[in-house]
Amino acid sequence: MSLEILQAKSELRELVDAFSNLGDEKRISEQVLLFTPDGRYKVYFGEQLVSDISGRKQLEEEFTGHASIVKRYFSLNGQHNVKVGGNTATGVSYSQLKMVRDEDGKEVITDYSVRYDDEYELQNGTWLIKERVAHFIIIEAKPLQD
Repeated sequence: MSLEILQAKSELRELVDAFSNLGDEKRISEQVLLFTPDGRYKVYFGEQLVSDISGRKQLEEEFTGHASIVKRYFSLNGQHNVKVGGNTATGVSYSQLKMVRDEDGKEVITDYSVRYDDEYELQNGTWLIKERVAHFIIIEAKPLQD
């Protein structure tokens, strides 16, 4: 494996982690800059497509709307396998994502097990997300204990 490929894999892992970190911190305007200007984000719950948005403006609107109903996020990233081919790459990553919301005056935590299928593009020396498809595989919600 060449030094260039190892460098690209490292940068792509940093990109994936930055996506989660910025989301957890609700720094949405910075998070959407991790996408290409025409970037696309799709979400599946099981086999059902529940969201399909494109472009940084629409991504920011969607992510901001979602963040407004979530009190706290916590993400933990796991495996990240990528294939690099010049200025493009594909990747699969896994994440545990927790969200705390208020429901009927009580905090509810939802735990998501997510697989992301990504397409990346190198633009002006920086790796960006061209398309991210989130597959929410396991979803569990319960009241948050004090």
